[in-house]
Amino acid sequence: MEPIETTVAAVHDIGPDAVAIDLETPPGFDADPGQFVKLSTTIDGETEGRFYTVSSPNTDETFEFTISYDPEDGGAFSEYLLSIEAGDTVTITGPFGSDYYVGEPRVVVLAGGPGVGPAVAIAERALADGHEAAVVYRDDEPLHEGRLATLADSGADVFVLTESEDLTDAVAAVFTNDDDEQVFIYGFADFLDDAEAAIEAAGGDSDKAKAENFG
Repeated sequence: MEPIETTVAAVHDIGPDAVAIDLETPPGFDADPGQFVKLSTTIDGETEGRFYTVSSPNTDETFEFTISYDPEDGGAFSEYLLSIEAGDTVTITGPFGSDYYVGEPRVVVLAGGPGVGPAVAIAERALADGHEAAVVYRDDEPLHEGRLATLADSGADVFVLTESEDLTDAVAAVFTNDDDEQVFIYGFADFLDDAEAAIEAAGGDSDKAKAENFG
């Protein structure tokens, strides 16, 4: 998809130093939870952009990104994101990626930090499709707590861990290793390493997981 301008529909605080940005869905745009889009703008005459993973279960009318930020970063793009408000126009390109939900009968999503965005989106979409879902999320300052609680109330297995907690037991509790189960991993490199080790400890093959490394 070529770069296209769209409008910010809403901006929500979702936890410490994090926001969810809802964009109006441009005509012809479609993305599944777990795919990512490039958000770009012009700063001081230069085009700058970053990639963000879709964190809404669908793109009907609007779709969402989950963005965490360092308030002491002071970078130009971070300042741009913090200044965004409803009614602003933004440029998007995409969607991109191959590690996303495609209707698997059971999804197990392992998420660290802002990886909770696609995690809740995939789990919500799976439940809406009549499928099974589990989320194991590790973060000292959890985001999307309301959506996680709703998922748990709706029948998903949800584990929220602190950064000091090991993933092994929680992953073993939700991992079935059935042929119709798909594991997803979203987070930074150190989290991916821990998640892959936990999958292997549970008797699974981490190479079969759909994973996105946030850096």
